[in-house]
Amino acid sequence: MAPTDRRRPYLRIAEDIRRDIASGRYAMGEQLPVARELSEQYGVAMMTIGNALAVLREEGLIETRQGAGSFVIRTPEGEMPAPADEHSEEFRILSDQLREIRQHMEKLTVRLDELDARTRSEQ
Repeated sequence: MAPTDRRRPYLRIAEDIRRDIASGRYAMGEQLPVARELSEQYGVAMMTIGNALAVLREEGLIETRQGAGSFVIRTPEGEMPAPADEHSEEFRILSDQLREIRQHMEKLTVRLDELDARTRSEQ
């Protein structure tokens, strides 16, 4: 994580883990380190790790099983192989639209976090 990164810590951590999933460091079906280990690794509170994992769960990259931990269930869209030819044209169009929506949502999340940080500092 770059020290000049102005995003909230949980978003930077989520991005790091997302990158690790995309690179294959954490393979499909593999368990992520437990929250305590991630908390120590990044030097943040457990709640911050929980928020980072929540982002990845919302993106559909991981699932968390009570008492068992968090597991990789999908790779990030940008790292997915191209759809196979057996998919219809409609499927491809919808997939592209969904990818665009996700990109816009990520940008909006960063902007909202920046606005939230500015609003809090003004109070």
